[in-house]
Amino acid sequence: MPAAMYTIAALYHFTRFDDPAALKPPLLALCEAGEVKGTLLLAREGINGTIAGPRAGIDAVLAHIRALPGCEGLEWKEASALQPPFGRMKVRLKKEIVTMGQPDVDPLARVGHYVEPAEWNALIRDPDTVVIDTRNDYEVAIGTFEGAVDPQTKSFGDFPDWWQAHKDAFKGKRVAMFCTGGIRCEKSTNYLLNEGLNEVYHLKGGILRYLEETPETDSTWQGECFVFDNRVSVGHGLKEGPYALCHGCRRPILPEDRARPEYEEGVSCHQCVDETSEADKTRFRERQKQIRLARARGEDHLG
Repeated sequence: MPAAMYTIAALYHFTRFDDPAALKPPLLALCEAGEVKGTLLLAREGINGTIAGPRAGIDAVLAHIRALPGCEGLEWKEASALQPPFGRMKVRLKKEIVTMGQPDVDPLARVGHYVEPAEWNALIRDPDTVVIDTRNDYEVAIGTFEGAVDPQTKSFGDFPDWWQAHKDAFKGKRVAMFCTGGIRCEKSTNYLLNEGLNEVYHLKGGILRYLEETPETDSTWQGECFVFDNRVSVGHGLKEGPYALCHGCRRPILPEDRARPEYEEGVSCHQCVDETSEADKTRFRERQKQIRLARARGEDHLG
């Protein structure tokens, strides 16, 4: 197998940025100069994102981020790919680097107890522990930890309402939470601590670090982990999984789903065929036409 051409770095860091807008131009320029693509989010509370590119370009961007105010302790998770995971580079300014919509939540004040991947199995198998998956419903649908509670949320901002509706069921329990890379748990554990819970834990480095470090024979993970790049999903050892994206609804689909009558490339799948109007589908078909034309010219379609 040829050597991997692209290094993927997933990162987040909570810190105080007084002027996130001033950080955007030099960060974007450095990414473009190093042929690095992906998405980085900047907010007053910190930075979050996933980028991919040549090793030298990724190293330069990570060094730049580590030099930003309060970011010297930046940690990130790496993977590799033979194909480019992203089509372009975006640096965006946001109110939050992961949107929960709770102004009193502050991960810099306190968070739950970090649990190393090697200690996670014992914690979640304890009958006094409730395990909660903080990800969205379409992510949970393709994989989660054994015994985990699925809040069936459409977005992370729905989590507080879900907790308020169900919190009585978890009285007297130890709560362990997890997400893809750890960022959502920084906020969700702070939220639960503010709600008065004492024993709140979260998986350090998230699912990605667990799948990277835990032998499959010892794993309590079931299925695949959804990722927000062109790989779509990864399994143990962070190997790319079988899923693709329906570009009508951005949900993961398996190869056999493409044979279903509801599937139309770039337009719909069995999960969304009844969710969009004919006007939407016409627009999606035009987008798919432009993608095909761009491919025929040997170009990337960036629309």
